[in-house]
Amino acid sequence: MNSGPLRFGIIGSGFQADIHASSLRMIPDAADVAAVASPTPGHAAEIAGRYSIPAVYSSYREMLRDASIGIVTITAPNRLHHQMTLDIARAGKHVVCEKPMAMTIEECEEMIDVCRRSGVLLMYAEELFFTPKYVKAKEMAGQGAFGRIHLVKQTEKHFGPHAPWFWDVEQSGGGVFMDMGCHGIAFCHWFLGRSPIQSVYCQMDRQVHGAKGLGEDESICILEFENGARGLVENSWARRGGMDDRVEVYGEGGVTFANLHMGNALPTYSEAGYGYAVEKAPTTQGWSWPVFEELWNYGFPQEMRHFARAARGLEMLDATGEDGLAVMEALYAGYASAGQGRKITLPFRPAGIRRPIELWHNPTS
Repeated sequence: MNSGPLRFGIIGSGFQADIHASSLRMIPDAADVAAVASPTPGHAAEIAGRYSIPAVYSSYREMLRDASIGIVTITAPNRLHHQMTLDIARAGKHVVCEKPMAMTIEECEEMIDVCRRSGVLLMYAEELFFTPKYVKAKEMAGQGAFGRIHLVKQTEKHFGPHAPWFWDVEQSGGGVFMDMGCHGIAFCHWFLGRSPIQSVYCQMDRQVHGAKGLGEDESICILEFENGARGLVENSWARRGGMDDRVEVYGEGGVTFANLHMGNALPTYSEAGYGYAVEKAPTTQGWSWPVFEELWNYGFPQEMRHFARAARGLEMLDATGEDGLAVMEALYAGYASAGQGRKITLPFRPAGIRRPIELWHNPTS
């Protein structure tokens, strides 16, 4: 087995592709980026120049012919995840698929099946499994710091996504619950030892961005787990002032709070403003909270190192296609709950769904 860095290919050239490229550059002992592919003219060349990536392709299928590439990351719109995963797996390369895993439960199941039959790993890119603060909270929970945990809360809010496709439910499958609720569902499930989700209750609405599309821009979701704990997931595309990402853990013997940004920020006031403060912050004039080592604090380099080592057989994969499938079923249940105004029990696998948001727009009893 080649013991050198594992060679990655990146599909996409937008915000998330930049995060992947930057994170992989932080772990040169484990990985390097061999190529980037994007059909958008000039975008792949731009990101390749920024990170000294040697090869650029306009077609990801052409990139898959490069035998030196052992693993490919997908940072394309949600509707493309399914077919790209099948193509990557059949080319004999490991797959890193950004969240949410696909548009439907059936797509997730086929992705898992094809990767298994192709002998490659399907890696679900949920960085909250690797975020240092959140990993520490889980470690303390495992040591009994909080006793029996009865509530886990995850909150992620900002004023809307970077790319126009997020607002198009034909490409995204839903709004903020699809985009960021998947983080909270995955986090609570992971933090609670992957205890099965028994029910989902969700409310959602379009509060601010109704003119931009059919997707919800606020959602609140309550998860009930088999072990008796509950998860509370709050998401918004209607929160001014940049990103807010935090967790709270409540147990019979203790509690912990982890704010992803505030503990790594420099409270700053500037009349003139300056360059970059933090993801989704619209301005740096007045008070702002610039962060340092942002990607490391999010957990992206740690995530990519784990994926590279798992692909080498050096670690057991801890963010799998099965995680993505569990999240997708809960997303289905959340949209159905919001549409029907009641709690949905799992298993919940309605047939004939093209986009999870249909279960909100066209509820059935």
